[in-house]
Amino acid sequence: MLRLGPLAAAGRLLPAGPRLGPPRPSGGRVRLSRSRPPGPVGDRGLLARQVRAAAGSAGGGQSPALKTPKGTRDHPPAHVALRDRLLAAVVTCFKRHGAAAIDTPVLELRETLTGKYGEDTKLIYELQDQGGELLALRYDLTVPFARYLAMNKITNMKRYHVAKVYRRDNPATTRGRYREFYQCDFDIAGQFDPMIPDAECLKIVHEILSDLQLGDFIIKVNDRRILNGVFAVCGIPESKFITTCSTVDKLDKMPWEEVRSEMVGEKGLSPEAADHIGEYVQLHGGLDLIEQLLQDPKLSQNKLAKEGLGDMKLLFEYLTLFGITGKISFDLSLARGLDYYTGVIFEAVLLQPENDHVEEPVSVGSVAGGGRYDGLVGMFDPKGRKVPCVGVSIGIERIFSILEQRVKAEMLYKKDPKLLKQLQYCEDTGIPFAAIIGEQELTDGVVKLRDVATREEVDIPREKLVDEIRRRLEP
Repeated sequence: MLRLGPLAAAGRLLPAGPRLGPPRPSGGRVRLSRSRPPGPVGDRGLLARQVRAAAGSAGGGQSPALKTPKGTRDHPPAHVALRDRLLAAVVTCFKRHGAAAIDTPVLELRETLTGKYGEDTKLIYELQDQGGELLALRYDLTVPFARYLAMNKITNMKRYHVAKVYRRDNPATTRGRYREFYQCDFDIAGQFDPMIPDAECLKIVHEILSDLQLGDFIIKVNDRRILNGVFAVCGIPESKFITTCSTVDKLDKMPWEEVRSEMVGEKGLSPEAADHIGEYVQLHGGLDLIEQLLQDPKLSQNKLAKEGLGDMKLLFEYLTLFGITGKISFDLSLARGLDYYTGVIFEAVLLQPENDHVEEPVSVGSVAGGGRYDGLVGMFDPKGRKVPCVGVSIGIERIFSILEQRVKAEMLYKKDPKLLKQLQYCEDTGIPFAAIIGEQELTDGVVKLRDVATREEVDIPREKLVDEIRRRLEP
């Protein structure tokens, strides 16, 4: 189990020393000379213009801005160390389940990627013609894996792949959404008994999120065949299944009223059909809901929906044997907008704890997702031979962003440090709080919390220290 450690004080943990008065800056004043060498004003103006002209011709004008491109960032050593620990924990789990690593080029032929991602195709980074080939940066690791299987005529494989992917998306860095980011994929290719590989993928997600100790989470599951069956019984033509699915996929970000409005106003569905879809896609539960839908007079007559519900029931039976159904929710609103999914789909989200203002835990972000894509390899095979596949991708950047937002703390490593110097160090480096523990604090079971800016000190019970620092750090 990876131990990332509990949240700690937002400052250095200071051993107690003699209580001295607040530090004072040393006196003294520095006088700066503003004298200029003598010379006519006109000469100085001419010289300045000549210097500016020379700089402009030599450097092409203004100096370039020193920044990373939008949606990207540098990683200092501390970030790299944390990311390596996260990746090591994920890869250890993948290897424990028997996967071998592969690698593929960051560049793919443009035709390899286009037409596989639905409405997200517009997010692919396309490159200019370089020597006769139309290329693009890879959007994910799943399509390159399918191309790899077809190109090498592989029909059975359990693999993992950790690499960067690129999306021309609107970045939201505080939520871990970038244009360049790592994906950590685990996939099983080959013909196996129904739902066993799918259950293993869900078990892997459960193991990783439990080991990383990120907090409470839920894994939502659904099946594209069930969704397509719902669309069919609601009177949606098959030609609109994919676009309707992309709209349903927004239910985790938008209220039903806005999703319904998009269905009617942009996708051309009738209000009655949209309302009928809403009766289904707002349902979530477990085995009881699966049994209920199997008895639904309309869905039970639809071949696709009946197959999907039968497999979903089998999947829950395996998950029960794994002992993880407490973290699994059968959720009909889960759609996952990528075109290549054909069966079971799933997504893991972290939950915000319950409080007095929230009746039940709410999602604070997706950290893993995946599903079954039985037809993708066949799209690359010259004879159209299909290789059943299912896989999961761990959102390592999202997890990294969550850990970054946790409170940071460290100690000042000095032999027999003086309290005054430690507090001065806090002021110099902008540390907002100092936690002070001496003999009296140890006896009383408290920590003296000092506000570095106001120099106010208060005794906090040790078990309440983290909550108190969180409260004070809230904007």
